[in-house]
Amino acid sequence: MKTTVAQLLKHDFKSKGDLKLYDANGKEIYFEDSSGFWYKRDYDSNGNLIYYENSKEYWIKREYNTNGNLIYLEDSKGYWDKRDYDSNGNLIYYGDSDGEIIDNRPKKSCNGKVVEIDGKQYKLTEI
Repeated sequence: MKTTVAQLLKHDFKSKGDLKLYDANGKEIYFEDSSGFWYKRDYDSNGNLIYYENSKEYWIKREYNTNGNLIYLEDSKGYWDKRDYDSNGNLIYYGDSDGEIIDNRPKKSCNGKVVEIDGKQYKLTEI
């Protein structure tokens, strides 16, 4: 069995209760209770949760774009999803490990393109 943070700190649960540690921004980064259950969290410089792990061997990773939108998620059970946003922050693409895909990305127009069929050229017009 691995040594926990509370054991290393010789934390007295009876007098002090659950062990909670915080980062410089006041975000809880570690929790442990008297049963030995613990979890830890990591945040990016914008305060977004980017990693979570607990004593039951579960973890989850997250990535965000520069606007703070979640763009990727992955967990210890094999689940993942990817997301894309337009310049206004609207979700335009979603795909996940279960096969769900929502694709509202703008499609390129073929308006004005020239195609050749049986030796004749045609200019496409979008309607």
